Amino acid sequence: MRDLDETDMAILRLLGEDARRPYSEIAERVGLSGPAVSDRVQRLEEAGVINRFTVDVDQSQLRAGVPVFVRAIVPSGTVDDCKAAIADADAVEHVFVTADGELWFYARAQVQRVREWLEGLLPEADGVDYDVTLMDDAEWTPSLDGTQFALTCAECGNTVDSEGESTRIEGEVYHFCCPSCQGRFENRYDRLEEGV
Repeated sequence: MRDLDETDMAILRLLGEDARRPYSEIAERVGLSGPAVSDRVQRLEEAGVINRFTVDVDQSQLRAGVPVFVRAIVPSGTVDDCKAAIADADAVEHVFVTADGELWFYARAQVQRVREWLEGLLPEADGVDYDVTLMDDAEWTPSLDGTQFALTCAECGNTVDSEGESTRIEGEVYHFCCPSCQGRFENRYDRLEEGV
């Protein structure tokens, strides 16, 4: 386990701009060989920093509905379930949860059926209120500027440095700042699994 360095961040920025960019081109830009870039990308995937490569489709070219930005006020105990239901909806592209438990999401809705669509989105939740804003334009440009150059401990939240540990539990990668944090996390995980 090692810290993410400037080269890792440069690779992530370049892949963020174009996930199909050839490793040879990335290598030229960061001063490494193509195989070295491939190794770093593989390590970033194994560490869970890169989850997947995707495509950014311009939905307006597909006439896939009208872009709306929706604020959903839901009962406090239902935020996680409502977020999951909203994220599963085909028309929803991005979901955000505010610090005070409101859900905001960006979607493409059919013009004549926005209210009906929203009511069917969370049919189980009582006391849900929506504010809908029609969007004129939207651009999603994720940036790595201002991000930290280290992973975070899954147990205590501290920075994971070169002395840290990583483990994969049921397909999910977890990072720890020290062996004792890893041990506490694994023990708690095992106890929860036994209780299920």
